[in-house]
Amino acid sequence: MELQLQIKMNEKLFVRNPEQTELGRKIIEFSIQLIHENGFEAFTFKKLAELIGSTEAGIYRYFENKHRLLIYLTAWYWSWLEFRVTFHLNNISDPTIKLKKLIQLLAANVVDDDSTIYVNESLLHQIVIAEGSKAYLTKHVSEDNKDRLFKPYKDLCSLIAAIILEYNPTYTHPRSLATTIIEMAHLQVFFMHHLPSLTDFGDSKDEQLVVDFLEDLVFCSIRK
Repeated sequence: MELQLQIKMNEKLFVRNPEQTELGRKIIEFSIQLIHENGFEAFTFKKLAELIGSTEAGIYRYFENKHRLLIYLTAWYWSWLEFRVTFHLNNISDPTIKLKKLIQLLAANVVDDDSTIYVNESLLHQIVIAEGSKAYLTKHVSEDNKDRLFKPYKDLCSLIAAIILEYNPTYTHPRSLATTIIEMAHLQVFFMHHLPSLTDFGDSKDEQLVVDFLEDLVFCSIRK
């Protein structure tokens, strides 16, 4: 029996729920492909419409603009990642092992998940690394925050912060460290591949070395 993962999205992210129609699902699937291939700046609804055999007007019936679509994609990714982290840590009681597994999940390469048919998580992971900060580095971030558009990212950070406190209940900066782990995992992998002089991993291109670095950073910070 084939199981499919369904993620409930904030209704303020879209005009019409893309998961409910074939066209909507194609918008999600092929926008990931186009943004990955060309970058967010070069991505347009016109190009997407041409690729999927639709019209720009048809896409605007689902998303009011491409920035709102980017927030949708990143929010979907954070929700999926939170589910993945929760699933993999479910039967682990040792907080040290939890943190090491968590860091591995954040920094290692992502493989496409067969339970989500129209979303390629491997490509979406690379989009989040390269483009994800553009979802909230805007002049209207406060308004978007009031609409709870970034809740999936906050939920993941809260989960990580809780694990940090399991390891050391007296640690005073769990949320700050949680966001640092996520952002550092993404930046170091990005730098490793594209700006290698900004890391110590540029020659090896070995993600396990990024994992080892993050483990050292985290445990040195929170050791009792």
